[in-house]
Amino acid sequence: MSKNGTQHPGQPGKNGQHANGNGNGNGNGKGSVRQATARTLGPISDLERHLPVDWWRNLFNAVYLKTDGDVVENNTNTEADIDLLIRTAGLDANDRVLDLCCGQGRHALALARRGFRSITGIDRSRYLIRLARRRARDAGLTVDFKEGDARRFRASDASFHCVAILGNSFGYFDQEEDDLAVLGQVRRVLKPGGTLAMDITDGEWMRQHFERRSWEWIDENHFVCRERTLGASGERLVTREVVVHAEKGVIADQFYAERLYSRARIEEMLARTGFTNVRVHGSVASASDRGQDLGMMANRIFITAASPRAVMPVVGKRMPFPSITVVMGDPKLPDQVKFGGHFNAEDLETIQRTKTALAELTEYKFSYVDNHAAFLTQMRSSPPEFVLNLCDEGFNNDAQMELHIPAYLEMLGIPYTGSGPATLALCYNKSQVRAVATALDISVPLETYCDPTDQGATIPAVFPALLKPAWGDSSVGITQKAVVTTADQAIEYLAYLRELLPGRPVLIQEFLTGPEYSVSIIGNPGLGLTALPVLEVDYRRLPDDLPPILAYESKWDPKSPYWSDIRYHEARIEEDTRRQLIDMSMLLFERLGCRDYARFDFRADAHGQVKLLEANPNPGWCWDGKLNIMAGFAGIRYAELLRQIIDAAQARIAEKRVTASPNQLPVVVPMTATGARLASA
Repeated sequence: MSKNGTQHPGQPGKNGQHANGNGNGNGNGKGSVRQATARTLGPISDLERHLPVDWWRNLFNAVYLKTDGDVVENNTNTEADIDLLIRTAGLDANDRVLDLCCGQGRHALALARRGFRSITGIDRSRYLIRLARRRARDAGLTVDFKEGDARRFRASDASFHCVAILGNSFGYFDQEEDDLAVLGQVRRVLKPGGTLAMDITDGEWMRQHFERRSWEWIDENHFVCRERTLGASGERLVTREVVVHAEKGVIADQFYAERLYSRARIEEMLARTGFTNVRVHGSVASASDRGQDLGMMANRIFITAASPRAVMPVVGKRMPFPSITVVMGDPKLPDQVKFGGHFNAEDLETIQRTKTALAELTEYKFSYVDNHAAFLTQMRSSPPEFVLNLCDEGFNNDAQMELHIPAYLEMLGIPYTGSGPATLALCYNKSQVRAVATALDISVPLETYCDPTDQGATIPAVFPALLKPAWGDSSVGITQKAVVTTADQAIEYLAYLRELLPGRPVLIQEFLTGPEYSVSIIGNPGLGLTALPVLEVDYRRLPDDLPPILAYESKWDPKSPYWSDIRYHEARIEEDTRRQLIDMSMLLFERLGCRDYARFDFRADAHGQVKLLEANPNPGWCWDGKLNIMAGFAGIRYAELLRQIIDAAQARIAEKRVTASPNQLPVVVPMTATGARLASA
């Protein structure tokens, strides 16, 4: 973060500034001060006249870390800032936090060390961002550091629970309108009810107490001289900083400035930008390794403010679809997909956890339907207002009849969540999804389709190979023996599948040995699609004699190593790969006709090329499933995830009704889980 509280670099400087406004001194990549002699202007009478409008573009570099390192590389200061941030913002480890103007990443890395899982740092200084990435890599910490201007950085709307602008990093721009633009961007990316936390110089105090001239040794060879004055308007403190090598002379003669905001003034700006519940938490003091000239860091005020909570629109005095009927599988019926052919204790726990989470959504009233014997009659005689379709088991717990639930609801005109019957039918057949992906130029594994009427043995052209049913879900038919390395193994497993699933075609694919990823999308085309953080499957703990696949046991058998030893974490991948995965998923989402939420699974081959495994138009919604794990990476609680699915569906239905009847008032306005309109990723 920068002391300028805007976009860029650096950490805030103790003087409220940093280094090298005239562009001399980008450092050598190791944090040392550049030694080339710089031109100096000599004595000047008007500091402001020599102040570059965009002084912050070049100031934050290795020289800055030398001149201000006693404060901004001081672990005591950093930990104290983080303690205050966590306490005043009420942060939880699952919260998504943006460290805006993160500089060399000291606050973001401190949060990651404390177990926060979804931290992003944005700063304009390329030098400091690269340093932050290197420090994260060396420490084994996961933080997403990006270059960006605080007035117009790239991030999805309503994507963070907290935005922190720490270390006196606000007020560096020439115009106050730019500071307002920063606050506007912060509000845009905050979730409704999210928190802005910032510290800035106490402007009133600084006007009375700033040091007009000072100098100090910053190491054994360098010293810095500073002079300061108020600008002509009295609203900015302008500083000149001359950095000198004792033997080689001047290495930087630079100017910077910071706008001085009083408590009343910053509160008024926050209110103008739409923030509520503005609170000043007192003064923040800074320590210095050198104990000299704290400058703009001498007396800071710490402020939090809330992004306003969106209010769901109403028709008359009603919430849109306030009564929701949840349709689920029938726990009293057999289920051939589940372990042992019936609902287990784990399945019943999943149902209870889901009900507990939905109970948190107090704006809705939920009822539950799981008696499939009475389902058709009940839907016809007492049609629900709206259905949350969680029956991925299928009608009568028959996976091949998963599409029959939404088909019947559509026949009765009952709105519901999730994809329609046509999409469910299409995606149930993996070979058809492969054909769609190929038409979209999305890579797929090499594959042979083995028809059930084919009595000949189809031998893979390449080993190892993976054999699996051409249609089905929940990994039925995929066991540890599904990966074959010889022709005899292939023939043996093909016979096993034909006996287990008679009449069902089989796919014989190249076995992909690279990393495995999943992408979840929430929303709808035209109303906004949001991608959750990409998930990577971690097979490292799996015994060496088991092939690294998500076998049937990984979903259904608690006693299997596939259940206990496979882990999931947020993918540590290059931005280009992440973007590619999301772009392919969004393209498939639209082309396959998915609605409200979907998941797409990919795996890389030995050469790193990512290929599509399958599409899941109504993926598992359980608390311990991939979808909710990815939501956890984004700091989204289980109840909030379920709310997002409901909101996406109600937004889609409302849009359809408005389009069909343009003169009618909408029943509901497209909203996200927290009440804000979904934005594209």
